[in-house]
This record gives sequence, C-alpha cells and structure tokens, in this order.
Amino acid sequence: MSKDVILDVNELQTHFFVEKGVVKAVDGVSFQIKKGETLGIVGESGSGKSVTSTSIMRLIPDPPGKIVGGEMNFKGENLLDKSEAEMRKIRGNEISMIFQEPMTSLNPVYT
Repeated sequence: MSKDVILDVNELQTHFFVEKGVVKAVDGVSFQIKKGETLGIVGESGSGKSVTSTSIMRLIPDPPGKIVGGEMNFKGENLLDKSEAEMRKIRGNEISMIFQEPMTSLNPVYT
C-alpha cells in the first residue's frame, strides 16, 4: 500500500443473516482513497452504498449483520482489529459519512 493511501478497502463482504437465509448486501467491494481525495458512492436503492459506509465505520448491527470478509486498512491499520473505544475515536474525527437524505443531513449554510 502506498503511503499516500489513507483508506484501502479490499474485497469487503457484509452479510445479513435473516430468517429466510443470507443477504449478501456487500460482496467484494474494493477501493482506495488517497490523501486529499473525497469518495462519493452512488448507486440505485439497495445497491449497498450505506452498508459499505457503515461497514467501514463498523456500525453494522450484529446481529443480523456481520462483516464476513475482506480488509479495511485506515492509515495502514486494520479497522477490523480495532476495539470499539478505538473506533469511537476514529469515527467523526477521521472518518465520516454523509447520510443519503440530503434534506436532513446537509446544512445549506455550510455546503
């Protein structure tokens, strides 16, 4: 991984285990974000945008959801190895997301 890569997501898999089986909400997503870059994830409803983002922030409700595969390295450290206390320090301070509903998430005064 290049030293200018801040976030490296490789083959991320997040599944939800429900009564009727397994929903593979994210199945093999990979991307890198370098210092100074911003990533916008776009897609149709149900395509896995929010699940990808909440997986990176380790906010998937378990159960029924679980990150079952892949790697998420932030500044060279695997986010899956971080404790909840360590993740709380990272969330919002170093990694954040803008939720899908712009009328409730974006303040036009600041955007």
